[in-house]
Amino acid sequence: MRDKKGGIQFSFAWIFAIIAGVVILGLAIYFVVQFSGSSKEQINVQNAMSIGVLTNPVESSFESAKRYTITTNAETRIYTECESQETMTNSFGRQIIRTSEKTHNQWSEDRMTDMKFQNKYMFAKDPVEGRRFYVFSKPFEMSFKIADLIYITSARDLYCFVDPVDDVEDEIEDLIGDEETRSEYENFYLVKRKRECPQGSTSICFKRTESGCDVYVSDSYVQKSSGRMYYEGDALMYAAIFSDKEEYECQVKRLMNRAKKLFEIYQDKADFVLQKTECNSEIDMELIQMISLLNGYHSSQDVEVINILAQNIQYKNENAECRLW
Repeated sequence: MRDKKGGIQFSFAWIFAIIAGVVILGLAIYFVVQFSGSSKEQINVQNAMSIGVLTNPVESSFESAKRYTITTNAETRIYTECESQETMTNSFGRQIIRTSEKTHNQWSEDRMTDMKFQNKYMFAKDPVEGRRFYVFSKPFEMSFKIADLIYITSARDLYCFVDPVDDVEDEIEDLIGDEETRSEYENFYLVKRKRECPQGSTSICFKRTESGCDVYVSDSYVQKSSGRMYYEGDALMYAAIFSDKEEYECQVKRLMNRAKKLFEIYQDKADFVLQKTECNSEIDMELIQMISLLNGYHSSQDVEVINILAQNIQYKNENAECRLW
């Protein structure tokens, strides 16, 4: 309605309606933003849980020398973190998985939630990024199986194995597959010389005659920019190759804690068998020594002496009248 001077007059009802409309619009925008944020958080939680669940089939109760593929709908970062601290209810530490998804050219890292698993041991870059991920596993054993180790790589991260030892070469060939089954997104390469590695790949050299390699693998340790990691057996060797020193040391500590508990169980079993059947397992002293060694575990440098004792225990158990496993 116009006044006599040509201006526009608004009644109180009109003014109230305008203000109310602005408030309602603001609230609508707020709730849309909040819902969008909570939706991102929900997606991140679902992705992290899915990674944990989807890695179950690759554990070595299935085929060890085979890779499985995990694909995501959007660019994804997988964060793997190790927590080795023991608690009253948890003696083995935890594997923490987080994921972040890229939407509208932004990462949802402020909406990540920890998903924790007591029985998983994962080794990967932190974070490992992409839309296609390869996963394989190997059993870690010390006289008997301790746990399955899981390795995660992105299809965009290329790994070049330079003149590896025979057993590693055979396994990488099995993982890559033949010409018919080989993926077009293959990220593992086997070469004889470092100069044959694809540009931008991580070079993993098994002989010191090659210079300028990103990773050096000797008989007892893996050397990387993050430090030197000691290992025994191929399972820990791959673990050191695909993770950094801090993550590796934490996970190996978790594995040693788990091994200690398992050896304690076998010690109790040996006592029980002796009492019930008067059959001696003949490894009582070795079990006590192993538990003491594992109880004093400090770093991966201790792995060699632990492995020597484990081999001795395995030999004696295989030849004992009353085998414990």
